[in-house]
Amino acid sequence: MTARVAAHRMLSRWLLGAQWRSHRGRALVAIVTIALGVGLGYAVQLINSAAFNEFSAAARSLSGQADLQVRGVQPFIDERLYPMLAMRAGVAVASPVLEVDVAVPKQTAPLKVLGIDVFRAKRIAPDLTGVPSPQAPLDVLSDDAIFLSPAAQQWLHTGVGLKVELQNGTSPVPLRVAGGVVRALPGQRIGVMDIAAVQSRFGMQGRLTRIDLQLARGVDREAFRLALQDELGARIVVAETRDIESRTDRLSRAYRINMNVLALVALFTGAFLVFSTQAAGVVRRRAQFAMLRVLGMTRGHLVRQILFEGALLGVAGAVLGIALGFAVAAIALRFFGSDLGGGYFPGVQPRVRFEPISTAVFLALGIGVALAGTLVPAFEAARARPAPALKAGSEEAALSPLSTPWPALLCLAVGAALTQSPPIDDAPFAGYASVALLLIGGIALMPRLTAIMFGAASASYAWLRRERGRSAVATLALARLANAPGQASIAMGGVLSSFTLIVAMAIMVASFRLSVENWLEHLLSADVYARVAASGDTGGLTPDQQARIVATKGVAHAAFSRASQVTLDASKPPVALIAREIDGADPGAMLQMTGATLPPEAWSADETPVWASEAMADLYGYRTGQRLTLPIGGAGEHFVVAGIWRDYVRQTGALQIRLSDYRRLTGDMGATDAAITLRAGVSAGQVIAALKKLPFGDALEFSQPGDIRARTLTIFDRSFAVTYLLEAVAIVIGLFGVAATFSVQTLARSREFGMLRHVGVTKKQILALLASEGGLLTMLGIAMGCVLGFAISLILVFIVNPQSFHWTMSLHIPWTLLLVIGCVMLVSSCTTAVLAGRRAVSVDAVRAVREDW
Repeated sequence: MTARVAAHRMLSRWLLGAQWRSHRGRALVAIVTIALGVGLGYAVQLINSAAFNEFSAAARSLSGQADLQVRGVQPFIDERLYPMLAMRAGVAVASPVLEVDVAVPKQTAPLKVLGIDVFRAKRIAPDLTGVPSPQAPLDVLSDDAIFLSPAAQQWLHTGVGLKVELQNGTSPVPLRVAGGVVRALPGQRIGVMDIAAVQSRFGMQGRLTRIDLQLARGVDREAFRLALQDELGARIVVAETRDIESRTDRLSRAYRINMNVLALVALFTGAFLVFSTQAAGVVRRRAQFAMLRVLGMTRGHLVRQILFEGALLGVAGAVLGIALGFAVAAIALRFFGSDLGGGYFPGVQPRVRFEPISTAVFLALGIGVALAGTLVPAFEAARARPAPALKAGSEEAALSPLSTPWPALLCLAVGAALTQSPPIDDAPFAGYASVALLLIGGIALMPRLTAIMFGAASASYAWLRRERGRSAVATLALARLANAPGQASIAMGGVLSSFTLIVAMAIMVASFRLSVENWLEHLLSADVYARVAASGDTGGLTPDQQARIVATKGVAHAAFSRASQVTLDASKPPVALIAREIDGADPGAMLQMTGATLPPEAWSADETPVWASEAMADLYGYRTGQRLTLPIGGAGEHFVVAGIWRDYVRQTGALQIRLSDYRRLTGDMGATDAAITLRAGVSAGQVIAALKKLPFGDALEFSQPGDIRARTLTIFDRSFAVTYLLEAVAIVIGLFGVAATFSVQTLARSREFGMLRHVGVTKKQILALLASEGGLLTMLGIAMGCVLGFAISLILVFIVNPQSFHWTMSLHIPWTLLLVIGCVMLVSSCTTAVLAGRRAVSVDAVRAVREDW
């Protein structure tokens, strides 16, 4: 038994060595393809994981060691709640916190400032306390002192002992940097002040953001939370600190899942390339395997041998991909940031870390892809009878099982059925499965469609050319493709899979981009937009300042708005609340509505209309005409949903309310933004110059619709940079597939080409034949890729995107882009087929046919 095992091992090594020496290029193509797929997926996973973990750690650091947090459904709560909680039985420490995003002059982002009671905070969140100099320990209580993290000091170009100017609405707030923070994460930009100083400096008297609670030993946390929540009522939220990470996870989960799925597209496409190359290689070696069977090799040993070859390709590609992915992730985090353009993880500087579980998963994926691509060829080789397989011309018979349409039709049917499935845990997993099944089913249907299409084309060509004679090259090309559809489909697999995904992603991105452009056109109806610079939570335009803007020369009308937040579900991120001037009879003039609206006569005098975004309809079940209560203003207010509008900014949901209703309910007369319409004959530059001369003009940011549109589309393109990269990778993989499969098939057809040479066909005509076959196959692959890609794009546009991000879009097909890519692939495929066939036609005609029977 030992001698037999040793003999089998030696035979396996011989076969592996011979295969490597004979087809090194094909093996390298498969390895590189798997490496690209694994590398992209692993890099995106590492980047997302590092960014999310760092962002979650930053959020947790703001809570310290608190057991519970008491917050309001609105951004702030009354500070009179603090003494009641501090003296409550079961509470060991209660720490009040006022957390505000403060505007910074000449910066596009606000600075997060924490107002704390240093004596309480030291017991719950000691890392977030300031570090005063030994000579001035009372700076922690000073009204003009702020303690900045290292990242904040670098960002603000300041340091200990220097001055820094922040902004409260339109008023400057000069402060002194009194020291650093005990411990802050890399990239975490925060400032710490005494809570009373924050209240007085930023007009927050009597307000808190939250109260952190540390419970006494032995207190049942869940029972305490439920009792406190019941006592405080619906407008106060009592949550555990771990809920913060859950909300962070929900905020970016859809984005991270979509990025990971997109990154795995290259690996998915690579699986078809591995199958194409392995299947073509097994068909070419069919006679060799039959000889081994005749000499005593068992079917099981043959299957194991072929699978082992595929597994080695997978291991090499996966290991190379892991190294490539780690390097790409490190470079991306170092030079391009951590959010891949999505903007979900601001203010963090994560470092890539080795993740054993993710590494093992992507190693398994790489090896699994290679084995999946090898499985069918391996079993076909084992099932083949040795005697027929030893004879030439049996290659197509080996691929006859591929022409069975029922598995393909089953995949298509199941894929179509999955499009009706709802999201699972707020993610479109059924949609992704549907895309995969449609792609597999479409490719599996190609042998049957190839036989039908080229059979009809061959018959039609013969009829058309009967009178005037026929081209030998065209006749041979069509006859070959019609009578060997299995081999033709294998050659077409790489083109079809890659072009299908290119079409699907191109249509999805173009549809999204055009929808955003149309949305901006509808939204940006004013001539000039002014806002308090990165206002965050502090201040805004006072009524007097609003009146001054309206009275400015050249201003015909100024529509003001106020942005805030409300919490409707403690387990979900806050919902944006936007108060603006909306015409209840015609909300579509200001908002892009998605359906019928509720006219003013349909709501009663004691009901306040609100317009909900599409995300509110998905996440909270809001429908037009629905009556509800919202935590806006006093208790007992009644609201009615007057319509659903489209919003491409806030995927966690947004509500719009008339500015007059908001002011009536809350008493807040401030504004954060102004949309200014100019008088006829007045230029935007003249009005902006006049507004800058106002006493508060330097505190305002001005934009014109064209500037906003350009910035938005730049952000959009940056967000989809990975998608563009994947399209490029898909093109490369498709061309790799053409090169690899044509190379194998042309070498396998050396005897065929030798016979053609004997009957008078020249080398030039054979190369023309290969170019024609490559061109015809690629044209069919592109045509079928358009059909299949269009079907998949419908799933991406109308199912995956709405279920992921809770917004809808219109369909747009980028014909020019697809035509250019199709032409590039067609020319490249013809050229690749000719280059791959030069070696086969270079063989001497007599030597090429001497092995034939």
